[in-house]
Amino acid sequence: MGLIAREIEAAGIPTVAVSLARDLTENVGVPRALFVKWPLGHPLGEANAPAQQRTILFDCLQLLRQADQPGTIAEPGYRWRRQTYTEPIWAQLQGKL
Repeated sequence: MGLIAREIEAAGIPTVAVSLARDLTENVGVPRALFVKWPLGHPLGEANAPAQQRTILFDCLQLLRQADQPGTIAEPGYRWRRQTYTEPIWAQLQGKL
């Protein structure tokens, strides 16, 4: 995904990758990434956990507007199946993307 993200960025479209393997993400050089230390195949979280999944998407959008350095990798520190998620405050993103 990192190579694709770089090409999309080169065309002028900002990207954020969700990463499950930080070392690979660093080596490929993605423009921006959100790293979650979760099982492979679950970049947005557990099945039937919509608040968790929306939290990851919200964090990606936040990173898109806040990252000012190429190669930024954010690590929010979420814990797999040991954390309670609430609905993000979507209004915080209005007018800032």
